[in-house]
Amino acid sequence: MIKGNNFKEKIFPPFALFCTFLGVILLLIFLVNILIDGLSRIDADFITSLPSRKAEKAGILTAWTGSLWIMIMTALISIPIGVCAGIYMEEYSKKSKLNTLIEINIANLAGVPSIIYGLLGLEVFGRLLGLGNTILAGSFTLSLLILPIIIVATRESIKAVPKSIKDASYALGATKWETITNHVLPYSVGGILTGVILSISRAIGETAPLIAIGALAYVPFIAQSPFDEFTVLPIQIFNWTTRPQHAFLVNAAAAIIVLLLITFILNGIAVYLRNKWKMNLRY
Repeated sequence: MIKGNNFKEKIFPPFALFCTFLGVILLLIFLVNILIDGLSRIDADFITSLPSRKAEKAGILTAWTGSLWIMIMTALISIPIGVCAGIYMEEYSKKSKLNTLIEINIANLAGVPSIIYGLLGLEVFGRLLGLGNTILAGSFTLSLLILPIIIVATRESIKAVPKSIKDASYALGATKWETITNHVLPYSVGGILTGVILSISRAIGETAPLIAIGALAYVPFIAQSPFDEFTVLPIQIFNWTTRPQHAFLVNAAAAIIVLLLITFILNGIAVYLRNKWKMNLRY
């Protein structure tokens, strides 16, 4: 039995290293192919041009502005609700069967396929509330998608705050609200921001929920308000990849580069905030 365990311990590290290198190599192959195909297509005209039936004249202006609208509106809707819900569940809610059931369901909702949220958004926001296929309907739908992630991230960040910090605050006569706002949140804000940014970056790359609520593949105008119809970069990429002309595939590769760049920037900001938060912690 001991020999078997020793063999497993010896074989596991090289196997894990092989799996890591395999994933990295496949990712590099994908990135290199995308860069070769699409990098030469990215220029000012591509960024500032409207969609067109002619590949050489087509751009991503409506797509990236639509993604920007969706990102901002989703953040405005989901961040206050998610952070407040996480604070309430961690600091105020009492242990009960109902609260335990809610906590389990919130954790499980993070793993629900995104198309389910799209169908829910179509019925509730698109039809019952009459929002149709507008930016607001898409933002509400994506907010439902990322709310469980923000709530879980908020709770885990608050749990990481040492109990001694809270006890010292209470010992000095602070109320629960003063303890949360002056001590708990400042110490946990880095982890909360990291979870928020990563959830927003996930929302930017979603396609299925927005297609389900009726987001358009071809929008020849820039959205001016949350009640306008819209498209986003993932849908524009999907639309171009279905075209038979090779020039549209080049456009799709260029749009993928732009979308990856946005995602990498958001993830980089999340890493920076987390590291800065850890460096500034003084218990």
